[in-house]
Amino acid sequence: MTSPMDRLQTLDNIEKDIATVLQSAGHALSELSKDKPANKQVEGHVNQFRQTLTNVETELAKQINYLTQVSTGQAHEGSSYNSQKTLQMAMHRLDHARTRVNELDTIKTKYIQLLQQHQLQKQQQGMQQQQPSSQS
Repeated sequence: MTSPMDRLQTLDNIEKDIATVLQSAGHALSELSKDKPANKQVEGHVNQFRQTLTNVETELAKQINYLTQVSTGQAHEGSSYNSQKTLQMAMHRLDHARTRVNELDTIKTKYIQLLQQHQLQKQQQGMQQQQPSSQS
């Protein structure tokens, strides 16, 4: 139910959180690389890393869930995917029906031509049979 701009803002926030995750990890590793690391600072960076990473995972899962709903055609506000897919399938069925009707029309035309030829041949045979009897 959120607008595309809200979704983009959420993705922007996720990107910022990812940067924070990387910074926290970098600070923690930097502190650990010292000769005498301050455990409280390391723990603080690690806790920030974990919290922010959990937030990133949660928000990304929401975005992926939304995209899954959109791509499978489930009804939701603001999506025209399902309608577009239905229209596309209807157009495909229409094209198929037109092709089939044209094929049937071609078959009908050929059948009518054959039927007319057959009737013409019968008439010619009937005329040929009548001609010898009239000469006798």
